[in-house]
Amino acid sequence: MKCGESMKKRLIDVAMGREKPDLVLKGAKVLNVFTEKLEEKDVAICDGYIAGLGVYDGDNIVDLSGKYLTPGLLDAHIHLESSLLTPVQFERASLAHGTTGVICDPHEIANVAGTEGIDYMMQLCEPLDMRVWFNMPSCVPACPLEETGEVLEAEDLAPYYDKPNVLGLAEVMNAVGVIDGDESVLQKIIDAESRGRIVDGHAPFLSAKALCAYAGAGVQSDHECTNAQEAIEKISRGQWIMVREGTAAKNLDNLIPICTPPYCYRAMFCTDDRHPEDLLNEGHIDHIIRKVVAKGIHPTTAIKMATFNTASYFGLSEYGAVAPGYKADLTVFSDLSDFTIEQVYIDGRLVVQEGKVINQKPDTLPDSEKILKSFHMQPVTAELIRTPEIKTFQRVIGLKKHELLTDEMLIQPNVAAQENGVNIDSDILKAIVFERHHNTGHIGVGFIHGYGLKSGAVATSVAHDSHNLIVIGTNDDDIAAAANAVREMNGGLVVAEGGRVIEALPLPIAGLMSDLPIKAVYDKLCALKAAAKRLGVSDDIDPFMTLAFVSLPVIPTLRLNGKGLIDVEKQAIVPLTF
Repeated sequence: MKCGESMKKRLIDVAMGREKPDLVLKGAKVLNVFTEKLEEKDVAICDGYIAGLGVYDGDNIVDLSGKYLTPGLLDAHIHLESSLLTPVQFERASLAHGTTGVICDPHEIANVAGTEGIDYMMQLCEPLDMRVWFNMPSCVPACPLEETGEVLEAEDLAPYYDKPNVLGLAEVMNAVGVIDGDESVLQKIIDAESRGRIVDGHAPFLSAKALCAYAGAGVQSDHECTNAQEAIEKISRGQWIMVREGTAAKNLDNLIPICTPPYCYRAMFCTDDRHPEDLLNEGHIDHIIRKVVAKGIHPTTAIKMATFNTASYFGLSEYGAVAPGYKADLTVFSDLSDFTIEQVYIDGRLVVQEGKVINQKPDTLPDSEKILKSFHMQPVTAELIRTPEIKTFQRVIGLKKHELLTDEMLIQPNVAAQENGVNIDSDILKAIVFERHHNTGHIGVGFIHGYGLKSGAVATSVAHDSHNLIVIGTNDDDIAAAANAVREMNGGLVVAEGGRVIEALPLPIAGLMSDLPIKAVYDKLCALKAAAKRLGVSDDIDPFMTLAFVSLPVIPTLRLNGKGLIDVEKQAIVPLTF
């Protein structure tokens, strides 16, 4: 425990009953993550730490008889920017659902604004009660084919490892670079390792010798597994697995087998990306616990994966357990079936009562020209994005339900039913990516199947990881209208039809986050998604989160950015037709 001699002596005296604790949580059924048993004990808290478990008395007693007391829940990997909320607003939702800490990768804002973006995000998190630890973005850009606002090299990241809230290097998406021995990628790993820091991974489908090379280079985890076989192989090669259940990627059902021994001891939970409506309607990590338990996993195992396992992996030795010497970050559940949150404590201080955050802080946004005025591109015209009549086979991005993966589809020409490559009846739509950081004028054109849109266009400046402007539509006029609306708002989400905007949500903070309260963001998102659904977007598709990943050229198979259509496995630009 990292505290001075006087505090240690006080903790000892409280544990021995020689001194009264600051707080006694009395009579709860305490989850022991070491034995995976429930113990009916009093919990004595002193100076923000747990001093002892047993029978204790004091001046400040909270009766928790019949309740369940567990460590505070932890999200092993999340991009706060992708919630579309400021950290203050994100806290209002997640803290109320028992999340006391998140491990954040700020690579979304770093792709837009570099180290200034990282510093900005850290500054926004300073007032929070919820603990926010950071992993440094390893891939800005994610790969050489990306067009980012900034580029971060090893020397840009190294100074951050001196900060106590920085745990390591975030998801190393450039698996190809690692395997090929790219010096710039390896230097980032070496810098993190030399400071005793964690190195997170991102390597879908990596297997056999390539997996050995990747893990052997020092990459310790993965959150991209979509089936149990892949996850078990990675565990067998020494990696930890983050079971992801977010807004766009929902991998939990396929990974239930690793939530059982022996694999569960090397597994934890993460959301990666979580939108406001899911946070408010379903919850955060508590939602994952509910789903896991409903699938037959024992509650104590699920909670341990959501707490102790995460803390252990990240070297957070004072977190993740209700035990002497651990931080008093605690969650009180009414039962272990629906996991309703009643109270949350951080440092032994009550921060949530009956599911409501007690201290709701105001948002204060630091001024930053780079972050608050991040769009640098010319207006869009329909003429600018016209494509010639397609008379040969089309190469089309095929979306997959509830997954980030895509297929490469080869579509036979049907000229009579098409207009500039669009075939609404066959669900083949036009997608455009506009570079928006440096006013290069780069425009990438592609076609997508599986989105379902029958009329109009949908646009977003949240387009992983470079966060250029991506638009999907049924015609060029609506695509141009949607693109221009996002540009004029300095970022945002738009649904357009008939050449006009019918719903919009401005995202002025780096084109990624709203400055509105969570309920207002929620209402606007609901209106946007409802409008997209009215225009035909499939019920199996999140209109914006799914679209946001279409441009990420490190997840197989086919992607699109301002440089064109990208074959991920070859890391090469490929033609639209052949």
